[in-house]
Amino acid sequence: MEPFKKYLYLGLLVLGFTTQAIAQDQEKKNLDFYLTQATSTSPLIKDFHNQLMMNKIDSLRLKARYGPQVTASSSGLYAPRIKGYGFDEVMTNGQSLDALLNVSYALTGNNIRTNQAQELSLQRDSLSYAIRISKLDLQKAITEQYIQAYESQQQVEFSLEIVSLFEKEDALLKQLTRSNVYKQTEYLTFLVTLKQQQIQYRQAQLQFKTDLASLNYLSGINDSTTATLAELTLEQDVIRQQGDSFFVTRFQIDSMKAVNEKKAVKLSYKPKLNLYANSGYNSSLLLQPYKNFGASAGFSLSIPIYDGHQKKMQQDRIDLQARTSSAYRNFFLIQRRQQIDMLYQQIQATNQVFSQINEQIKLSRGLIDVDSKLLRTGDVKISDFVIAINNYMAAQNALRQTNIKRLKLISQLNYWNQ
Repeated sequence: MEPFKKYLYLGLLVLGFTTQAIAQDQEKKNLDFYLTQATSTSPLIKDFHNQLMMNKIDSLRLKARYGPQVTASSSGLYAPRIKGYGFDEVMTNGQSLDALLNVSYALTGNNIRTNQAQELSLQRDSLSYAIRISKLDLQKAITEQYIQAYESQQQVEFSLEIVSLFEKEDALLKQLTRSNVYKQTEYLTFLVTLKQQQIQYRQAQLQFKTDLASLNYLSGINDSTTATLAELTLEQDVIRQQGDSFFVTRFQIDSMKAVNEKKAVKLSYKPKLNLYANSGYNSSLLLQPYKNFGASAGFSLSIPIYDGHQKKMQQDRIDLQARTSSAYRNFFLIQRRQQIDMLYQQIQATNQVFSQINEQIKLSRGLIDVDSKLLRTGDVKISDFVIAINNYMAAQNALRQTNIKRLKLISQLNYWNQ
C-alpha cells in the first residue's frame, strides 16, 4: 500500500501543477479580448447600428408613402341667430355636419421614387462606412494602448529579473566583504544599486497598473484586478493600391450623393398630379338631410413655371460641393501614400537594428556570467560587475523599445493600409 500511496501522491501533485499552469495560461488576456469588449460596449457603434435600423424603416415608409392614402374625417358646425343677430346664414347655413372617407393618390414617376430610394441607399452606405471607420479608430486606439501596457508589463518582468540577479549575489558579497575580500565601500556601492533597482521595480509595477487601467477604460471594462497580457505579435499587411483603399469609399459616396442631389433638384421641377376621392355624409341639415349621402372625386396639378433661377443656383451649389470633395480626395491620396511609404521605411530600418541589439545582449549576458564567477574569488571589482549589469539593462531596454516601436509602426501602417 505504501508504494501505491506514494505514486498517488505524486500523481495528484503533478495534476495540481498542471491545473495551476493551465489556469495561469487562461488568465492571460490577448489583444482580441480587448478589441471584442471595446466593440461590444461602444455607444457610438451601437448608435450607428440603430441608425441603420431606422434607415430600413424609412425605406419601408417610402414605399408606403406612394401607395393610396386613406383618411377618415368629420366636422360639425352650429351658428345660432338670436333675434336676428348672428353669422350670416348664407355663409354658415346655420349648421353643418360631415363625415367623410377620403382616398388620395400621388401620381409620381418611377424616376422620383428611384431617386428617393437611392438617397436612402446612400445614407445606408454612409452609415456602414461610419461603423467601419469607428471600429478601425477604436481598434487603433486599443492596439496602441495594449502595446503601451504590454511594454510596461515587460519592464516589470525585466526589473524583477535584475532585482533577482542582484539579490542572488547580495548574500555572497556580504560574506566576502566580512572576510575582507572586498572593501566595505565597494559593497555599499553594490547595495545602493540594489536598492535603486528595487525602487525601479516598484515604479514599473505602478506604471503597469496605470497603463492596464487605461486599457480597461478604453475597452469599457470595469475591472481593477491586475491581468497578465499575452505576448503581442502584429503581422504587416500587404500594401494596397490607392484605388483599393477603404478610406476612398467616403469620397465615392460623396460623389454619388452629389449626382443624386442634382437629379433630385431636376425632378422637383417636374409637374405633380394628385388624385383624390371621398364618400360619406355632407349636409347643412336644412334641406332633406337624409338625402345628403354622396361621393366626389377630383385632382390637383402643379406645374413650376418660374422661381427666379433657383434650380440652376441649387445645381451650381452642388457642383461646388463636389469640387471640394474631389480636392479633399486628391489631397488625402497623396498624404496616404506618403504616410505608408514613411512607415514602411521606418519598419525596415527598425528590423535591421534587432540583430545588433541581440548581439549586444548576448555579449552583456556573457560578461555578467563571467563576472559572477569571478566575484566568488575576488578577481573582479564589484563596480565592474555593476557596470556589466547596467550594460545588459541598457541593451535589453533598447531591444524592448525597438520592438515596441516596431509594433506601433506596424499598427499605424495596417490602419492606413485598409
